[in-house]
Amino acid sequence: MIITNENSTELAWAKMDGLLPAMVQDSESGRLLMQGYMNQEALAQTLSTGKVTFFSRSKQRLWMKGESSGHELLLDSVTGDCDADALLVQARPQGPTCHLGNETCWLPAAQPVASELIELERTIAARKADLAAGNPGSSYTAKLLNDGIRRCAQKVGEEGVEVALAAVVQNDEALLNESADLLYHLLVVLQARDLSLADVVAVLRQRKR
Repeated sequence: MIITNENSTELAWAKMDGLLPAMVQDSESGRLLMQGYMNQEALAQTLSTGKVTFFSRSKQRLWMKGESSGHELLLDSVTGDCDADALLVQARPQGPTCHLGNETCWLPAAQPVASELIELERTIAARKADLAAGNPGSSYTAKLLNDGIRRCAQKVGEEGVEVALAAVVQNDEALLNESADLLYHLLVVLQARDLSLADVVAVLRQRKR
């Protein structure tokens, strides 16, 4: 069930001695990020503030993820499992989740294909934010975004043609490289229009239904 402040008392707190394990999943890529524990107060604070908060067993207090590093987890939803004794927290990480500086606490591990695209999209979005703040830097992405939507769209067209040519007259390595270029430029043009990969996936899901 989707957990709210109103129904959180229905969870099996007594069964678990007041602490429920909480798995955190990237709500965009589906990648597992970390595990913590929540008591009722930590869950209530998470739901009220929109920032994932745990009960630290070592510190014996509430601990908001990112309170020191700034790498917060912005809440999308909390779901209880079928026995109401474990939580799945879906959130958007604002930087590396692991205290070692890794994106997830389960490295090394193979990343889902989607997570690579999400990470690339986030990098492009960060370049866009820097540009809007007057700090464009010298990256190719910032230059492309600064040139405007027409230039971004032109690059998608160019890369699309190169993918088609590689598919017909070049080897697999060339096709894969051109395909990577096309995906990158497609993400740039989506960001230029304030759209995202998630918006594209939503269309695909609608078509599937």
